[in-house]
Amino acid sequence: MVRPSRDIVLLFATRIVRLFCYGFLSVVLALYLAAAGLTGGQIGLLFTLTLAGDAAISLWLTTSADRFGRRRTLIAGALLMIAAGAVFIFTHNPIALAIAAIIGVISPSGNEIGPFLSVEQAGLTQLLPGEKRTQTFAWYALAGSLATAIGALTGGWLAQGLQMGGFSSLDSYRVVLAGYAFGGLALAGMFLLLSGAVEVSSTDKAETKLFLGLHRSRSVVMRLSALFAMDAFAGALLVQSMMAYWFHIKYGVDTGVLGSIFFGANILAGISALLAARIAKRFGLINTMVFTHIPSNILLILVPLMPNLPLAIGVLLLRFSISQMDVPTRQSYTMAVVAPDERSAASGVTTIARSVGAALSPSLSGLLMAVPALFNVPFFLSGGMKIVYDLLLYQRFRAAKPPEEIR
Repeated sequence: MVRPSRDIVLLFATRIVRLFCYGFLSVVLALYLAAAGLTGGQIGLLFTLTLAGDAAISLWLTTSADRFGRRRTLIAGALLMIAAGAVFIFTHNPIALAIAAIIGVISPSGNEIGPFLSVEQAGLTQLLPGEKRTQTFAWYALAGSLATAIGALTGGWLAQGLQMGGFSSLDSYRVVLAGYAFGGLALAGMFLLLSGAVEVSSTDKAETKLFLGLHRSRSVVMRLSALFAMDAFAGALLVQSMMAYWFHIKYGVDTGVLGSIFFGANILAGISALLAARIAKRFGLINTMVFTHIPSNILLILVPLMPNLPLAIGVLLLRFSISQMDVPTRQSYTMAVVAPDERSAASGVTTIARSVGAALSPSLSGLLMAVPALFNVPFFLSGGMKIVYDLLLYQRFRAAKPPEEIR
């Protein structure tokens, strides 16, 4: 019993270190590339290649992890993180940077990237009793959110402090990149300490022919992936930067106030993820996902209908206070309804589906906001599509209960 507890602590520690590194780098990455001589167009293209490469590499690694070995997959991801950081430090050649961005693991947004999330959640599920899974996933999500916020704060102030101490902008950003690469090294060391308890047991391995690492759960994973892609498409119509832009244009809110609004919103979102575990224990995972998500999306639709800024902020914060209850429940449900040797693949496939869905919509919301008459439409479209997603999810999966809910 000692080893699994130690493994859980290690997996939380790797989540915290990794998300700290992602936040640490995200604040200065574009600034570093600009200081290195890349144009805005080249930086945008590089970030697109980074996200596309991450989707491809992550899909390959996560769908193979349960057979190749979860620890090996996690170590491979950490090595790719080190390699990408090192290339970004030592060369400004756009072609070399593009190759590193496609093959390596580097986060331009501060969000989770690479194979880590899917494989770690599969490992945690292996270590936990079913009744503890959702609560643990909620703490896991909160730990990552806080680590990202602290990393972003640290990276930004470190670069500024170095510049005030006499470093050039370029050199100060290089220090941050070096910290990112060392973070990958720390991750590799921690992954080496994981025990075999995180792996799929030999008795759980199927001899069936696999498709994307899936066998008997293939149908349910594909249906979930389609729905999750729809949800992600709707959500990405109002990514945080676009929502901040809307507040700035409509109400003239300056960047300092915007930062305060979204700092509070993200703290409330993290707390809402914790509350989800208690609600799910009483009402079930699907019910929690759907019946907390629908009010959240009604509130999203109401934001642009508010007559003044304080009410708009109040409704937005109220929305964020329940907006993330579906995240740990969604992840927990996916792990619960697939076979043990499909967990990494199932998480990987559903995560990639969300990434693809999200990649398609920001350009649409940008076009809509460019037309004064359609300026508020992304709120209505996002909230409306998410409600449709909730209803479809409830219709198709309310009878497919995870094992711990079957009496």
